[in-house]
Amino acid sequence: MELPLYLSFNEFENRYYDHLETWFEEYRNTSETDYLKILAELYSPYLYYNFANDRLQADATIQIKECSFPYHDKIGLSFCTSCENGKSPKSTKSMSHVFEWKTISMMEYAQHVLDKINKHLQTNTGKVGQNILDYINDYNIITSRDGAGYCVNYNQHQTTLPFLKAYLPVYGQTVNIATYRDFIFSVVQIAEFIDEKLKDVHAFENTIYTKLKSDAKFKVQMNQQFLTICN
Repeated sequence: MELPLYLSFNEFENRYYDHLETWFEEYRNTSETDYLKILAELYSPYLYYNFANDRLQADATIQIKECSFPYHDKIGLSFCTSCENGKSPKSTKSMSHVFEWKTISMMEYAQHVLDKINKHLQTNTGKVGQNILDYINDYNIITSRDGAGYCVNYNQHQTTLPFLKAYLPVYGQTVNIATYRDFIFSVVQIAEFIDEKLKDVHAFENTIYTKLKSDAKFKVQMNQQFLTICN
């Protein structure tokens, strides 16, 4: 059973027991704890533990490669850098992308994916009755490159699908900023709701708060060890 990701706390809360009932119908030998663990995994990627405030905060971002073409000595109309007068020179430069890592919001990432899909739909007008969500995970579209810009990693893209399915419009050219803002405000409330339910069943070690706090402490310790080694 694929649990949907909700962008609004009210919607998540209102549908909680409906999905729980469906969960039990499909997985008879499980408990509400198992259901809550899946929910915790679903929403954790959009949160982080804040040491200063000792609480969870929203972090709906993703790291992505921002690609560009390096400077080349010779770039012809055919983009052939390995041929000169029909001969291959001894030393040439390739046209492969160079990149740097950039952190962008999930809203920006969603818009980037939406632009790719809309471009495909505009150049393939013969396909009737299909919408944005039909192409949300199409490998050729998602990983396509058109000069400089973001280079999507397809494996990483899989982790964004629950958010994209909830956020991208069925039809349209732009994403909804107000809906995204609602998600940023709601995701912490959703996490707290899940954690309270986990505490009710005495599964404290599975709460989002506990896991993200532990991950944050581990990262700090690793950074401190790295600095110690360097010094």
